[in-house]
Amino acid sequence: MSTLAYKILEEHLISGSLTPGEEIVIRIDQTLTQDSTGTMVYLQLEAMDVGQVKTELSVAYIDHNMLQTGFENADDHAFIASVAARHGVLFQKPGGGICHQLHLENYGVPGKTLLGSDSHTPTGGGLAMIAIGAGGLDVAIAMAQGTYALAVPKVIGVELKGALRPWVSAKDVILTVLKELTVKGGVGRIVEYFGEGVRSLSVTDRATITNMGAELGATTSVFPSDERTREYLAQQGRADAWAPLAADPGAAYDETLVVDLSLVEPLAAKPHSPDNVEAVRTIGPIKVDQVAIGSCTNSSYTDLMRTAAILRGRKVHPDVSLVISPGSAAILSELARNGALADLIDAGARIIENGCGPCIGMGQSPKSGAVSLRTFNRNFKGRSGTNDAEVYLVSPETAAVSAVTGALTDGLSSHGALGIELPEIPAPKEDAFKRANNFMVPPPAPGAAPDVVMGPNIKPFPRGKSVKEGAAITGEVVLLTGDNITTDDIMPSDSRLLPYRSNIPHLAEYCFEKIDAGFAERAKKAKLGPAQGGCIIGGENYGQGSSREHAALVPLYLGIHLVIAKSFARIHRANLINSGILPLVFAEPADAEKIKAGAVLAIEDAGAQLTQDVIVVTNRSTGAQFSVLNALSQPEKQMVLAGGRINLIRGEG
Repeated sequence: MSTLAYKILEEHLISGSLTPGEEIVIRIDQTLTQDSTGTMVYLQLEAMDVGQVKTELSVAYIDHNMLQTGFENADDHAFIASVAARHGVLFQKPGGGICHQLHLENYGVPGKTLLGSDSHTPTGGGLAMIAIGAGGLDVAIAMAQGTYALAVPKVIGVELKGALRPWVSAKDVILTVLKELTVKGGVGRIVEYFGEGVRSLSVTDRATITNMGAELGATTSVFPSDERTREYLAQQGRADAWAPLAADPGAAYDETLVVDLSLVEPLAAKPHSPDNVEAVRTIGPIKVDQVAIGSCTNSSYTDLMRTAAILRGRKVHPDVSLVISPGSAAILSELARNGALADLIDAGARIIENGCGPCIGMGQSPKSGAVSLRTFNRNFKGRSGTNDAEVYLVSPETAAVSAVTGALTDGLSSHGALGIELPEIPAPKEDAFKRANNFMVPPPAPGAAPDVVMGPNIKPFPRGKSVKEGAAITGEVVLLTGDNITTDDIMPSDSRLLPYRSNIPHLAEYCFEKIDAGFAERAKKAKLGPAQGGCIIGGENYGQGSSREHAALVPLYLGIHLVIAKSFARIHRANLINSGILPLVFAEPADAEKIKAGAVLAIEDAGAQLTQDVIVVTNRSTGAQFSVLNALSQPEKQMVLAGGRINLIRGEG
C-alpha cells in the first residue's frame, strides 16, 4: 500500500530503489526557471553545449527582476529569451504573472514531475505533481538530460479532518503545520496531505499549503487529485489534463500529523521566521504601517476576490499603505471584468505589476521600523528591503481586514466590528480563464533560433579547481555563524542587487553583508593567503530558504573551499556540491564552538578521505583534530574532486 508520493516517483524511476536515504534517478517531465536564477541556468545550459531540451515541457518565466531602472534586467531578459529560443524552451514575457501561479494555471498536470530553479516550485503539489525546487545547475541538467538525482525522502502524512471556518484560510493551515514541525521539520521528507478534510480545499488552497512547504525544508509537498482538481483544470480550459490520483487506502507513512481544520484559527508568523507562529488574537492589535497581498503563496483569483469583498465600500486606514500584486494576467483580467478591481482601487489599494515584487525586496520596501503584514512566504530580517522592519506573514483575510482597521485584526473574532460576514466566493465557471496567453512566446522550429544575446552586465560564472591526487582541501576560517543562516543572509536579494544576478564579481562585494560586512574582504585575503581559500563554520540548517545558487557561486568566487556545519538545508547543500565546495557535518556539534576565526583547517589527502564515512579535519593552527561526517554519494564525491559538476560533465576535472 503506497503513498501518493511514492506512486509518482515509482512511475518516473530510472534507477535505484525507493528506500529512504538511497539515491535514485527520476525522469523529469517539466522544468521551470525564473529570471532571478534563470540567467545563470541558461549560462550553464550553454556551457554544456546541448541542443533541444529533453523534457516534455520547459518554461522560462520573467517574474522577479522587472524593475527596469537600468539596462541590466532588460539585458538579462533578452539573454534568457534568446537561449530559450535556441533550446526549445517557452518564454514568458514580464507582466504575465508569477511563475508558480502561471504554471498551475497553464501547464501543471497531475502525476507529472516538475523541477524548478525556485524553492517554491512545490506549489505544483497542489495539482498532485511531484514538484521540486532545486539549484539552477540541477535544472539545467534536467533540461539537457531529462533526469534528476535525489536521495529518497521519507514521507510525512498530514491527515486533514473537518473544514475551515469563515475568516480562516489555507495560509492558516500551513502556519499551523509550520508551528508544529518548524523550519527544519521537513528536511529529507515529502509532506503528503490526505483525509476527508482535503475535499474542502480548492486547488489554489492546496497550492498555498504546498508552496509554503518549502519553509519546512521539505523536498516537496503533495495533495491527491480529485474532483476539486478536475474543477480547477476545467476552469482553466484544461479538463483533459485531469486524472484521479491518491495514496492507497491504509498507506503507511513514516510520520503522521493530524490537523482538524475546524479548530484552525487566524495565525501570523512573527518576525523573523516563518515558524515563529502565534494566534492573531493573542498577538494583539499592533499598529500596522503596510499591508502587502500577493506573491506565489496568496495571489490566486479566490484570494483577491476575498480581499475585494472585504474592502468593498470601505477605505484603507489613513496610516496604512496597501499594495496588491495579482498572480497572473488572467486573474487581473477577470478582476477587471467582474468589477472586483474597481472595489480594490476605490478602497485605496495600490495595484502593482503581476509579479513577485515586494516578496523579494523588489520595490515597496516599508518605512524605517515599520510593521508590515504580508501574505508572502518568508519574513527573514531585511528581506523586505528595510532591515529594521517587522514583517508578519498572514492570510489575505487577516491582511485585508487589518488594512481597514489599521491594526493587526483577527477577522474570525472581530468581524462584527466591520459589520460584515465574509461572503462566499462563487467558483469560476468552466473555461472562465480560457484565454490566449499573450505573454507567452513559443520557441521557433529547431534551427531557426536567433543568435544568443549577451549584454555587458552578464559575466561568466565561476568554476572550481579540481583536487589533485594526494592533495589537501584547505581553508582559513573566515566566518563563524549561528543556526538557520538563510540564503538571503549569504547572498542578499533586493532591488540593489537583483539586477546583478548575472554578475558574480559585483555580487561578491555584498556576500554576507547583513551578517558580517567585512566577510568579502576577509575571504579575498584568505584566497591569497597560505590556505589559498576560505572555510565557513555554520550551525543548524545552514542555507535554508531560497534555491538561489548564487549563495554557493559567490562564495566560490571568493575562494571558499569548505563549509562545515551542524546540518544543511537540502537545496543549498546540493548547490555547494555542484559548485565544487565541500559541505561536511560535525560528528560532535560541540566541536564547532572550539574553532576560532583565522584558523586554517585541512582535510589531508582529501581524495582518499572522501572514500570514508568519517573524515578527520586537522586544525593546522593548533594541531588539534576533529571528525566530520561525510554523507556524499559517489557522484557527489566526484563532483567535489572535479571542482564542480560542470567540470565533471565537460571532462575537465
